[in-house]
Amino acid sequence: MAFYAYIMANRKNGALYAGHTDNIAARVLAHREGRGAAHTSKYNIKRLVWMEAHDTREAAKTREYQIKKWKRDWKIRLIEETNPDWKDLWFSLNQ
Repeated sequence: MAFYAYIMANRKNGALYAGHTDNIAARVLAHREGRGAAHTSKYNIKRLVWMEAHDTREAAKTREYQIKKWKRDWKIRLIEETNPDWKDLWFSLNQ
């Protein structure tokens, strides 16, 4: 079983949300349907822009908390290293 740390956004350079989960597809779907965190609902955050797999729940959770402490420009740099166009990775999950 894989665990994931992830970042979602409402648009390029827009509002961001970092989280972790053991079921990335189901968790992103919850955010997309407005059943995720209050922050994602409030700011219409529905686009999965970055994710990273981990072997343990603790590792994914630690990475999430690390990212949440980062400055905004560091988070943007992390996203743009692998997803410079801020494409919604949701669609690649379901192929």
